[in-house]
Amino acid sequence: MKTKLAALFVMFWPALLPAAPAPEWKAGVAVVPITPMQPLWMAGYASRTKPADGKETELFAKALALEDSRGARLVIVTLDLIGVPQTLRLNLEQRVATAHRLPPEGLLLNASHTHSGPEFRIGRSPGEDRDPRIAEASRAYGRELEDKILTLIGDALAQLAPARLGYTHARAGFAMNRRLPTATGYANSPHPAGPVDHDVPVLRVTDGAGKLRAVLFGYACHKTTLALQQWNADYAGYAQTIIEAAHPGAVAMFVTGAAGDQNPYPRGKVELAQQHGRALANAVETALSVAPREVRGPLRAAYATVALDYAPLPTRAEWQARLASKDRTEADHARRFLAKLDAGETLPTSYPCPVQVVRFGADLVLAAIGGEVCVDYSLRLKRELAGSAAVWVAGYSNDVMGYIPSKRVREEGGYEGETAMRYSYTHPGPWAATLEERIVAQVHALDRELRAEVK
Repeated sequence: MKTKLAALFVMFWPALLPAAPAPEWKAGVAVVPITPMQPLWMAGYASRTKPADGKETELFAKALALEDSRGARLVIVTLDLIGVPQTLRLNLEQRVATAHRLPPEGLLLNASHTHSGPEFRIGRSPGEDRDPRIAEASRAYGRELEDKILTLIGDALAQLAPARLGYTHARAGFAMNRRLPTATGYANSPHPAGPVDHDVPVLRVTDGAGKLRAVLFGYACHKTTLALQQWNADYAGYAQTIIEAAHPGAVAMFVTGAAGDQNPYPRGKVELAQQHGRALANAVETALSVAPREVRGPLRAAYATVALDYAPLPTRAEWQARLASKDRTEADHARRFLAKLDAGETLPTSYPCPVQVVRFGADLVLAAIGGEVCVDYSLRLKRELAGSAAVWVAGYSNDVMGYIPSKRVREEGGYEGETAMRYSYTHPGPWAATLEERIVAQVHALDRELRAEVK
């Protein structure tokens, strides 16, 4: 009799245990190819003299939609592109509000910054002023891209299903600071003693049964391994392909960190991009191999822009003097802005930089900043936001308008600190040295706003 009772007890023991709590999240993922079908000019290197002539890898847009138990939603879109133009962000912001009732703070766009993707930002493709077909091809791709992303966001939201979130991180070592101090200034060369951020943050998304649905991961490094004439997503694309092959059915998504002054080394060959992709994928697998920190709700997000002032602009006489510069980019920059003055335009004195902060309960805080953010921002914000929550800092988010140097880099000068602005059709000059304090202050203000919501 005792044996029968024991058997019955074992049989019904699972029913006597408390049920596992239902997942408090819903998640949905979607993917769409965005590789140009037409021979567009390529982005990232001014030395290119012709459009792309083929495809080495596919380029993708991917979306992760998250919803907490209160119905608050966030959609993160990752793009194998050089950047996010301001117009793309603003247009999508309006369209997703109408189509999906998604508020501005609920949309985060992040570009991988591959230098083997299309140049679709008007005014950036060589020869636009001479051949209107080049500009129209860029506009056509931009319109198609915007429609694809809108559909992608809708598809991800339509896939919302019970999910759990977990956070871990690892490290990868192929990024190196590229601002080498020399007797004549800062050279774009490996600087082993310069600041880096080798952290690889990983957000895993599993379904109710524990199956991996998505992996969101990041790294602070440029996508400049390659300078091909074929479309290529660089090391981040190879890493995503490797992760997805190891986890059938899961979607891997890459978020660019504070990579403005970081390059992958060594570089120059497809094999090296594949090597870096494998190193990054190995770091992600390491993070996935350990028990994650559970990421709970509520989901809270805030979005704002901060006005970044330019340094004092040249006088007309100074602009005209620059026309004779032996530096072609300096002369061309002066010519563009003199033409604006001659047309009666008033040159801007500041530019709105987007700043977004997302808090996942008390477990994770994600700070996303526009532009090519230098690594000092990541290192500083990780210190200043440190607390009970893990801290993830992303650059290249919502508008990639140019380099965002720290105060230190701005004062040192060099490419990221000053001269890169000469390639711009938007910016009349470098930023004022106040930009770091303004951006960091905005991040803290948004974070305080979010933390105050739960007090």
